[in-house]
Amino acid sequence: MAKAKRDTKVLATYNIKGGVGKTSAAVNLAYLAARDGHSTLLWDLDPQAASTYLFRVRPKVKGGGHGLLRKRSRTADHIKATDHERLDLLPADFSYRHLDLALDQFKKPAARLRKVLEPLLKDYDYIFLDCPPSISLVSESVFEAADALLVPVIPATLSSRSYEQLDELSRRGRVGKIGGTEILSFFSMAEVRRPLHLQVMERLRSAEQLKVLGAAIPVADEVELMGEERNPVGIFAPASAAAVAYEALWVEIEARLRPGVEGRGLASPVIDKAAAVETDHALAADTAEALAADTAEALAADTAEALTGAAEPAGGGSEAASVETVHEALVGTPAV
Repeated sequence: MAKAKRDTKVLATYNIKGGVGKTSAAVNLAYLAARDGHSTLLWDLDPQAASTYLFRVRPKVKGGGHGLLRKRSRTADHIKATDHERLDLLPADFSYRHLDLALDQFKKPAARLRKVLEPLLKDYDYIFLDCPPSISLVSESVFEAADALLVPVIPATLSSRSYEQLDELSRRGRVGKIGGTEILSFFSMAEVRRPLHLQVMERLRSAEQLKVLGAAIPVADEVELMGEERNPVGIFAPASAAAVAYEALWVEIEARLRPGVEGRGLASPVIDKAAAVETDHALAADTAEALAADTAEALAADTAEALTGAAEPAGGGSEAASVETVHEALVGTPAV
């Protein structure tokens, strides 16, 4: 009996601008996908090798980037296991800094990464690409290979301008395959105590309702600690504001990519926000309870602001307020 074809999704964390949280998002989202039972691969395309470092793997690919593109050996031969079940890594290599030059030698350079990935599609449910910041042949090849670009945006003027530049390329048909690569942006390193961040978040959410996801990743010590712990936030700080935010982000991404599929995510064939609130009530309640338990009123208040930009009411700190906060983080609208 023929084996059913796997519906692999290729997701690229990408932004023209550097230092916006691409690697943190790639590592945490890939971990969550694997934790939820999906066979997952992360390909670290950045010669700085941050994802490779976080997964405790040596940044070395025999034959370098040029050899991978030429397919001189099987791509699968370079894949390394991580410490996390169902999560594999295709490491970075310092030669990736010349990947543009290597791609330029091909007749159809933008299609090359997809060719390299094709033999792996039967083995994985999700393939994450951690991309270097640039507009180049590498990024064009990523656009062609990916089903969706996950674009972290710091809610500040220069960072939001880089998102708008990418959106303009998309509108002109310069991003992705025939039929389009979906662009899903989310706020990263958000500081809701800064009025400018709140203004930018409100402006982009108003203008780009279908493309800006509801969950936002706050500025958090736990994200910085990933470099010390060399682990996703969910491993060493599962009840932190950052872990809650990444969890919310993954639920929302999976709902967008696989509508109608049962799982931890949403199960509606249409992304209906009111239905999403009801469907994820249990997850939101459990998360809120973790945040509001015992003497964690201050943490719950900080998380409420960090995730949604809305402070808890004075004298609050109640579990009900936290549930509403997490609902809003999950789907971009308050609980009803």
